[in-house]
Amino acid sequence: MIQIKNLTFSYTGSSPYVLNKINLDISRGSYVSILGENGSAKTTLLKLLLNLLKPSSGVITLDTNKIGYVPQRVESFNSQFPITVSEMLKCHMKVLKLKSSKSVLNSLDSVGMENFKNSLIGDMSGGQQQKIFIARALMGNPKLIVLDEPSTGIDVQSQREIYSIIKHLNLHLGITVIAVEHNLKAALDNSTHICMMEIGTATLYTIDEYRKIIRVS
Repeated sequence: MIQIKNLTFSYTGSSPYVLNKINLDISRGSYVSILGENGSAKTTLLKLLLNLLKPSSGVITLDTNKIGYVPQRVESFNSQFPITVSEMLKCHMKVLKLKSSKSVLNSLDSVGMENFKNSLIGDMSGGQQQKIFIARALMGNPKLIVLDEPSTGIDVQSQREIYSIIKHLNLHLGITVIAVEHNLKAALDNSTHICMMEIGTATLYTIDEYRKIIRVS
């Protein structure tokens, strides 16, 4: 699904590099959680995958252009803006040049939010909003979903529901998932692989390999 070869990146275009000759191979159908301390360039890696940033050198190869993106919830929406769920998703439908209005209802149904189509997003809880942003990412039937800290600022029960949705998309629909993650328990419970990042480096482990490293059964 994704092959990264000798990926190097600097915001200045020269040394020091926040990513330095990164090599990763991510298989189709994987669920990869990206872990690391603040400043280890986790979100930078996502932006490079999404082509929002250009590598200083190296190559990123994706075998699909059908990608859904869920940014950090705090960055996703101005809660004061008076727009309904349906209106927001219809706007995104136009961005994706989708013709069928069923794509809105289908995406909401996928996250159990079909009854909220006429609700104002600003009036919804954090967990409900995040489900809507996942629904938006599902429009266009992506083969890959990229999420940036999907449980940030969300209550515990909503976190469980959101990870259940993401894992269902991965296991039952075969969607490859890549998520920057601060929630270690969620990463261990749901992922097939862990990408551990330190400043300049990234190492991919299977979940069993990573459990042995941190000695979690």
